[in-house]
Amino acid sequence: MPELPEVEVTRRSIAPHVVGRRITGVTVRERRLRWPVPAALARACGRTLRAVRRRGKYLLLDCGRGHVIVHLGMSGSLRLVAAGTPPGAHEHLDIAFGDRLLRLRDPRRFGAVLWTEGPPQAHPRLAQLGVEPLSRAFSGRRMYALARARRTAIKQLLMDGRRIAGVGNIYACEALFLAGIRPMRRAGTLSLARCEALARALKRTLRAAIRAGGSTLRDFVAGDGAPGEFQRRAWVYGRAGLPCRRCGTPIRRRVQGARASFYCPRCQR
Repeated sequence: MPELPEVEVTRRSIAPHVVGRRITGVTVRERRLRWPVPAALARACGRTLRAVRRRGKYLLLDCGRGHVIVHLGMSGSLRLVAAGTPPGAHEHLDIAFGDRLLRLRDPRRFGAVLWTEGPPQAHPRLAQLGVEPLSRAFSGRRMYALARARRTAIKQLLMDGRRIAGVGNIYACEALFLAGIRPMRRAGTLSLARCEALARALKRTLRAAIRAGGSTLRDFVAGDGAPGEFQRRAWVYGRAGLPCRRCGTPIRRRVQGARASFYCPRCQR
């Protein structure tokens, strides 16, 4: 599933090619995504794209008096293609900029393309999102305040978008390894020092993933079609039974909240 790094990689790969250009058309071949594509999306036509921003796992296409809100779901990707390129399977929507298109491919149709003419931060899909983990607002003290007195597992807290926006399974596992914390540990048992280490590890992990182009486990590609490479250098994710890259102990896998957690029983406590 595209997480914060994949969405940020997409943003960076498409923005230079579409910002400042006029939207010349919107073609919807399949409206039945996670939420139906609204007919109001056609209002984007004729408007100039001012910026492409990210909030958590959402892309925000700023059209001045309106925003296109895009979520890549579990299998989506947003690519730049030449105008006139025939759509392939699962390619449900195009936003045209003259001689090029932004094309959404989403085999599982869990993504979304929405339109709002109000402040995007007030949209129901964004209003409840937590702190951005790469922002200055996210610190060890903020992590400690979020974790304090909570009985939930620390990995579940990291993945709770209402607390911290955009962190999914892959990067939660990786950050916890770097911080030396087991995914199952109760959040409320962590000291301020360990929360500071975790905040640093999360920022380090997300930045490394962005530099690597994100992770491609199945469908994800950036706007230029390039797959991510981060999964090839993961410390623990997807490495059950393989030796820890630090100590050689076999990596373990455990299911938490219907998601697989990976950790080193020696390096993480």
